[in-house]
Amino acid sequence: MNRFWGFVIKEINHILRDYRTLLILFGMPVIQLLLFGFVVTNELKDIRVAVWDQSHDRYTREIISKVFSSGYFILDSYLTSERDIEDKFREGNVKQIIIFGHDFAGKLEKENKAEVQLLADASDANTANLVVNYTYGIIIDYIRTLNRDLTAPMSIVPEVRMMFNENMAGAFMFVPGTMALILMLVSALMTSISIAREKELGTMETLLVSPLKPLQIVLGKVTPYLGLSFINAVGILVIGYFVFGLPVRGNIVLLLIECLLYIGVALSLGILISTIARTQQMAMFTSLLALMLPTILLSGFIFPVENMPAVLEWLSVIVPAKYFIIIIKNIMLKGTGIMFIWKETLVLVFMMAVMILISVKRFKIRLE
Repeated sequence: MNRFWGFVIKEINHILRDYRTLLILFGMPVIQLLLFGFVVTNELKDIRVAVWDQSHDRYTREIISKVFSSGYFILDSYLTSERDIEDKFREGNVKQIIIFGHDFAGKLEKENKAEVQLLADASDANTANLVVNYTYGIIIDYIRTLNRDLTAPMSIVPEVRMMFNENMAGAFMFVPGTMALILMLVSALMTSISIAREKELGTMETLLVSPLKPLQIVLGKVTPYLGLSFINAVGILVIGYFVFGLPVRGNIVLLLIECLLYIGVALSLGILISTIARTQQMAMFTSLLALMLPTILLSGFIFPVENMPAVLEWLSVIVPAKYFIIIIKNIMLKGTGIMFIWKETLVLVFMMAVMILISVKRFKIRLE
């Protein structure tokens, strides 16, 4: 029995000396609990809303004040004409536009009934539903308060219109997000084990004695997977279009170029991981740990980034999938061009360039 307990103590000491095992045992549960605890929520916070008030009366001012004092919404801007509506949605910041028609107060006082139009960006169907329901609830609460002192009750009838996804199809939200997740995981996983495999199998010497420079070796590792991943991307787009009815309202060539760019970012990230990892197993584990949860939780794929704590919002800035999902939804659902997605495109280009540069710098000239 003493030998048995001696063996157990040895194993405990071995585990305590291995920081990677401790990270898996204690670090991952804490990280996952914090991420899911803060991210997985149906509450709204800091949703940007624009207003087109054509009446400018007491009632519209009070409703606007009540909506934006609720803590759920932030006033983005006041619109002045109908042509501003689609442009405002295509910019991507505004999730809802509240429209008050002419003589809102007159209709409410004379007919005891007035209409308010709620336009929501339904490219994210879940968020659109929540935004409309919260806004409607605030307006109903206002009219109830107003009716307490009136003999003839007034009513405000909301006219809801879902932009870019009138049927509220869930596929319009999940297909772009799933595409970003699949391309990131598959592309990064394929490349993350490439240089790690060379190290593990002892074939790095062949690369080191070749006349190729580090940049050429890195690009050579990436190029074959670029073509294979692009075929994957085209397949996902075809399935999305013919099976799920996902439209492509924008330029298909621009869409394919953006897919290539995102694949390049994912492959570059995989190569960077492979230059750090010593074994294929470590490279694969690092890829899954570093890419899957951030891509699902911090990209806006399922949960709006605006609802997250400030720390997670800042962390989402370095998640490539966040920008790719914005690009895909803008091109496919909103039909926008490069003028509306150039910022996200530049961010992806910058990320790819930085990761390739770091990969080249980290590429070992000597065998360890």
